[in-house]
Amino acid sequence: MIPPLKVKKRLFPTADEDARAARDVDDGLPCDAETYKLAYQDENFLLRDELRPVRLQLELLKPELSQHEQGIDSTVVIFGSARIKSPEEAAQQLAAVQQESDGRTESPEITRKLAEAKRNVEMSRYYQEARRLGQMVSSHTTRNELVVVTGGGPGIMEAANRGAHDTKALSMGMNIVLPHEQYPNPYISSKLCFRFHYFAIRKMHLLMRAVSLVAFPGGFGTFDELFEALTLIQTKKIKPIPVLLFGRRFWNDVVNFQGLVKAGTISPKDLDLFKFVETAKEAWEYIVPAYAEYRESLGDP
Repeated sequence: MIPPLKVKKRLFPTADEDARAARDVDDGLPCDAETYKLAYQDENFLLRDELRPVRLQLELLKPELSQHEQGIDSTVVIFGSARIKSPEEAAQQLAAVQQESDGRTESPEITRKLAEAKRNVEMSRYYQEARRLGQMVSSHTTRNELVVVTGGGPGIMEAANRGAHDTKALSMGMNIVLPHEQYPNPYISSKLCFRFHYFAIRKMHLLMRAVSLVAFPGGFGTFDELFEALTLIQTKKIKPIPVLLFGRRFWNDVVNFQGLVKAGTISPKDLDLFKFVETAKEAWEYIVPAYAEYRESLGDP
C-alpha cells in the first residue's frame, strides 16, 4: 500500500501549480513550441517508444493510488466470457429466431441461428450465477471491505458487477483498449472504472488484492488470466488463494487436466490448485474462509 503524501510546508511549487502557470509560447519567442512544453504536459513526448517504461509505471500507479484512496484492500476477481448473455437477452434472441423460422422450411442458416440461440439460453445460467455471486460478495460487509473486480466488459463481467450494483456496493472494472473498442459495462462504480493499454499491468492489478479468483466459462482472455494466476501460485510467486472453476463439465471438455498429469507436464498435486464449483453458493463457501484468514493475517477481528 502507498501511504498518503503529507507535506506541511512546500518551498517549491507543485507540478499542478507550474502547469497552470505555463503559457503557450508566442511565435516570436526563440523556442520551438513542442520542445518548450513541460515534459509531463507533452503528449507526443509521453507517447514515444522510448517512454514505454514510464508509461508502464504510470499504468501501475494510477489504479493503485485510486484504490488506496478509497480504502480497497481485498477483492474477489471474477473472470469469464464477454459473449455470455443474460437470461433475458438470451430468451429474447431465441424468441426472435423462432418467430423468424415460423412456418418456413428451415434453411441451414435458420438451423444455425436456432442452435446458437438455444446454446445462449443454456449458457445464460452462468450469467445468473455470476450475478448472484456478485451479490453475495458485496453483501458480506457494510464498508466495501470485499470488492468485486472484473475485466470491466460485458457478459460474465457485467453480471458480476451487476450483482454488486444490486446491493448498492462498490465494484471495480479493469477495461482494456482493443482494436474494436470494448466499452465498460454500466454497473461498475464510476470511480473504480479503469482503462489499460498493457495486458500485463491489467492482469497484475486484477490479482494484487485478490483473496479469491473465480473463472467462469470463457475464451482466450479467460484462459490467459486463469493460467497466469495458476502459474504464479504453482511457482510460489504469489501466495495461494482459492481458484474456483465454474462449471466442471465445461472445464473438463476444454482442458484435459488429467492428460497434463499423464503426460508429466504437471504433477498430480497441481490439480489441488483449483476447485470446481457449480453454484454461487458453493463458490461463496470457499471464499468466506479465505477472506477470514486474510483478515486474521492483518490482525483484524
